[in-house]
Amino acid sequence: MATVFESLDDTVLRAYLFWVAVLTAKMLLMSPLTSLTRVRKMAFANPEDSGAVSRKLKPKLDDPDVERVRRAHLNDLENILPFFVIGFLYLLTNPAPSLAVNLFRLVAASRIVHTLVYAVVVIPQPARFLAFMGAMVPTVYMTVTTILHFL
Repeated sequence: MATVFESLDDTVLRAYLFWVAVLTAKMLLMSPLTSLTRVRKMAFANPEDSGAVSRKLKPKLDDPDVERVRRAHLNDLENILPFFVIGFLYLLTNPAPSLAVNLFRLVAASRIVHTLVYAVVVIPQPARFLAFMGAMVPTVYMTVTTILHFL
């Protein structure tokens, strides 16, 4: 008897693993982006950080640019991590390879664009909404498909 993993399409699995790695790298880069923004704006959260630059600096927790980057990072955690789970479960439904690969690409590209238009080069709405939905719609589709498959 074959295990569920033996039946996975290699192309789909490789695409999933590649885009999970890309999105993991993207999320890992959000912390240095936050730090760089703090340094650029001299908006340090802790006394020991601000004191290392100047004793006159006080901690600043409300810088709008730093908070924008932090919200983008939080949004990643709220959306990319569920994609990691549902993307893997979706693999187990034996999806059509071209559809699955393109869903993974769309989620990853949308999440990267979301960060760019939200935290790097701020572009007015609806850019961020469209980028958000570009990842949300395929993730919801994979979720519903997976639920119905295993129902």
